[in-house]
Amino acid sequence: MDGFAIAGFRKQGPGSAVVCVHGAGVSSRELLPFVEAIGERHDAWAIDLPGFGASGKPAEPLTLPALADVVAAWADAAGLERPCLLGLSFGCQVVVDVAARHPGVAAALVLGGPTVDPRGRSPWRLVAQWLRNSRGESPRMAPLNLADYRDAGPRGVLAAFGESIRDRVEDKLPLVTVPALVIRGGRDRMVPQAWAEEVTRLLPYGRLVVMDGLPHMTPYRAPRQVAALVEGFLTEVAA
Repeated sequence: MDGFAIAGFRKQGPGSAVVCVHGAGVSSRELLPFVEAIGERHDAWAIDLPGFGASGKPAEPLTLPALADVVAAWADAAGLERPCLLGLSFGCQVVVDVAARHPGVAAALVLGGPTVDPRGRSPWRLVAQWLRNSRGESPRMAPLNLADYRDAGPRGVLAAFGESIRDRVEDKLPLVTVPALVIRGGRDRMVPQAWAEEVTRLLPYGRLVVMDGLPHMTPYRAPRQVAALVEGFLTEVAA
């Protein structure tokens, strides 16, 4: 796609498609437990954005709108008819941009740990939040993150975090015309409760679920519980 390959990981279940988009600087590694769980009921995918994981690397890191264009083009090339797009962390910003600028692509959104709170739009605050949150994440995730950062390289990682900070997602949320489920871990130190509530309020058709006791990476820590939430949400959307 545009000179570089996009890696996709799939577990094909009987239901509609769910496409997962990872966070800044990392890859789909952290989403594969969730793909396994939701794939029992849905056609589940996780893709590596250009420059990350097993996907090809463009000559220059892509901007957030360019990443969103890749997701929209990939869904079309894969023959997926209006999938649910699930974003995790920075992936939320990517799928919101897809829904705002390509309104025919997705039938629904799931925003897991949506970033970035406009009141904390600073690299230093983002790093501090990441450090506080990391203490509550599974120790098994640390080697995955290190492998992802190594694969992406410092330039790619910094570019992704820069795009995350610059993106004014709050201006795009009101443009999302499909139902959206917002998921926040009750112990998420990167997404304040007030921001999760604001995200939900700005969405025309938004709903918030707080998962008690969980940190930022809810699909990794509790893949089956998150899959059950998403399954219930998509059943309602279909009805």
